[in-house]
Amino acid sequence: MGELFLDLGNTLLSTLWDVLPIALILAVFQFVVLRRPVPDPARILWGFVFVLLGLVLFLEGLELALFPLGRTMAAQLCDPVFLGGSADEAAGALHWSAYRWVYVFGAAIGFSTTVAEPALIAVSLKAEEVSGGAIDAFGLRIAVAIGVALGIALGTWRIVTGHPLHWFIISGYVVVVIQTLFAPRLIVPLAYDSGGVTTSTVTVPMVTALGLGLASNIPGRDPLLDGFGLIAFASLFPMMTVMAYAQLSEWFSATRSN
Repeated sequence: MGELFLDLGNTLLSTLWDVLPIALILAVFQFVVLRRPVPDPARILWGFVFVLLGLVLFLEGLELALFPLGRTMAAQLCDPVFLGGSADEAAGALHWSAYRWVYVFGAAIGFSTTVAEPALIAVSLKAEEVSGGAIDAFGLRIAVAIGVALGIALGTWRIVTGHPLHWFIISGYVVVVIQTLFAPRLIVPLAYDSGGVTTSTVTVPMVTALGLGLASNIPGRDPLLDGFGLIAFASLFPMMTVMAYAQLSEWFSATRSN
């Protein structure tokens, strides 16, 4: 218990040091540039305290639970016995198809964390409000979640096979550019933003831990070179699925009107 409180104290000091520049910038603009008093300073101060405590608890929770859990799940899913090999057989000697449960787990965790992503919920609700209901908030969340699921599944396959990351990313953005030329103008900016909101508080820890765990448990993979990069897939594929969702919706609307 004492070690936990010591870790919390260290995280608090580190977080305070990280947040301090933001507070200084806000203060400088408020008092030097705008030259106006802070409205309701007590409320803002309490809010700052709550944000700081929330960040500390969140970061500590990542270290205590999410990161170890992701690494543990990756290690169990890469166990040669679980994959259908013998206990003495190296995981890297198995065919990529033996890792099918890794791809399923990656897709499932990508979908579920994205649906629960607070940033995506906020963006989807605001998009529905601004568009006057033309964009359905739940449909947008599902489209983004499907994109993340596909991206993580493909990203885990890339880690297993060891293919270069840059070819996947280059090819993906070529597809995005082509889709942009044909997608409805209304959805393009939102599709691009949807790729960014997936790299937020819930999705990143689990996906990063999964990638690092896979790279650490598959012989011949470098956690630094191969473990990172899953977040790039999680950002890229939602752009494709959101624009595809808009294109399909437009096509179905045109079909019904005819």
